[in-house]
Amino acid sequence: MAAGGSQTLERGLMALRMIAEEPQGVTASEIAARLGVHRSIAYRLLMALVRQNFVAKDEANRYRIGVAFFTLAQQSRPPMLDTAQPVLRDLAAELGATACLVVRDGMEAVAVAVVEPPGSGARLSYRIGNRDPLDRGAGGLALLAAADPTPDEPERIADVRFRRYAVTSEEVLPGIFGVASPVGARSDEQPAAVTVLTHHQDLAEAAVPAVVAAAERLTAALSPSA
Repeated sequence: MAAGGSQTLERGLMALRMIAEEPQGVTASEIAARLGVHRSIAYRLLMALVRQNFVAKDEANRYRIGVAFFTLAQQSRPPMLDTAQPVLRDLAAELGATACLVVRDGMEAVAVAVVEPPGSGARLSYRIGNRDPLDRGAGGLALLAAADPTPDEPERIADVRFRRYAVTSEEVLPGIFGVASPVGARSDEQPAAVTVLTHHQDLAEAAVPAVVAAAERLTAALSPSA
């Protein structure tokens, strides 16, 4: 029994997350290995998910996300995501760089929306669900700056709060530069930040006004009077 909860439920949720993170699907043996359990236990977890249509089994005996997962996700989709999409699309097209919306989950910045620039140029291996340490990278720093000041916070966070943007150089991924600005979320929304990622440092530095403007645009769109 897991501390303070159901071990079976926790394993089932872990299995569901693993499947969601693998577009090509996973086998029961792979799930068992990752969970550290016997294959029979993994199979029972998977069958429960299949019966509820959260997971589907294909002809190659690989498990993929099912219809119930997508419908539930759509029904519970935060309004911020729909509002952010056109802002991110415009920003990605304007800068020719990947534009993201990140939110805080514990001590990590999680990408909940990612928009690639139009065209056939190089793409970053950055997708929805990507997690970065909160204290490194432009997105995480912007999220920390969106919170109220604390007596022991690093000076760089206070600086980001004052300037309303963060620019970082290869703090999370080699060769990747980022710029981010916090979004003033509603009380029923998670703190968020608009982030741009690029291979080009000069582009990241020049992108500051556009990223700040995009964060302000999203903040205005989410305000109760909008």
